[in-house]
Amino acid sequence: MNHTLAASKDRTPVKVWLGAFAIGAVLLMLPFLLGATAGQGWIRILNFALLYVMLALGLNIVVGFAGLLDLGYIAFYAVGAYAWALLASPHFDLHLPFWVVLPIGVALAAMAGIALGFPVLKLRGDYLAIVTLGFGEIIRIFMNNLDAPVNITNGPQGINRIDTIKVGEWALGRPETILGFRITGPEKYYYLLMALVILIIFVCIRLQNSRVGRAWEAVREDEIAAKAMGINTRNIKLMAFGMGASFGGVAGCLFASMQGFVSPESFGLSESIAILCMVVLGGMGHVPGVVAGALLLSIFPEILRNVVVPIQQTLFGDVLVDPDAIRMLLFGIALVAVMIFRPEGLWPSQVRKRELNRGKEQKA
Repeated sequence: MNHTLAASKDRTPVKVWLGAFAIGAVLLMLPFLLGATAGQGWIRILNFALLYVMLALGLNIVVGFAGLLDLGYIAFYAVGAYAWALLASPHFDLHLPFWVVLPIGVALAAMAGIALGFPVLKLRGDYLAIVTLGFGEIIRIFMNNLDAPVNITNGPQGINRIDTIKVGEWALGRPETILGFRITGPEKYYYLLMALVILIIFVCIRLQNSRVGRAWEAVREDEIAAKAMGINTRNIKLMAFGMGASFGGVAGCLFASMQGFVSPESFGLSESIAILCMVVLGGMGHVPGVVAGALLLSIFPEILRNVVVPIQQTLFGDVLVDPDAIRMLLFGIALVAVMIFRPEGLWPSQVRKRELNRGKEQKA
């Protein structure tokens, strides 16, 4: 009797399965629907949004799970992108296959994360933010200046003609006709990016509910208490930096292969701040909230760009305010509003929501 009740409680409702299948069907058909209605440009925008989801999930491990403020996360994105560009382009005349280049890019990004973690083990708060910010700028300047006396990164000119992902003669960057259906390069990349995003979400959820995730949460709440309970805070912090950086390396490799060109301008401080905004706005430490924040802040500016310019041209006959300026203004307003009215984020975890509400109750 008790076993029957337990089995009935653990059984997933039919509505959940139906909802999952409906969402899966929409995600499978989404690139074709966008391509038919809005054009291939919007599929590219969606692909870049998925890249930002990967980056936000990686930063969420460092900031949301472990509570370590990182303002130089874009450096790991750059490491992955340049690893792919150097090993799969005519720059060094190396055209290694993707199953060799991708693990190398991820490993180099993870090692860069661990290398950043060692000097900042005893830093927290503003000091940690300043050091990580400096690390991100060092990597960008390093890539910008490493063209003399030996030309390694081609400096500010960047590296172009980067190889796309290939399996034999089948390349993701080229359109093909399969069973009478024409599939473009962006549509192929969409399915690869979606599969990797789902895998990373699965890994993040498993990590959050594991012993390592509990240790990250303990370090975030009180590092001294965590150390007193026997947690090796050094290894836990390094693991957070390495794991978060590896996700950035994956995104960087895919960015280089999809774009076909990389330059230091793509890895500035503004990108790190934008990714941090996605994590904070969505809800730090909550995987669904971070995904929602990344999609919102990566797709909404493009919608804004396609709406603001025609409205200004209709009303004033010219573009008076640049869409990028409006985007940064809205970023600032959104962050200030979130910090005042919903400091836990738009879609917070129940644990963080209770923590913040408990703090308010104690102050009251």
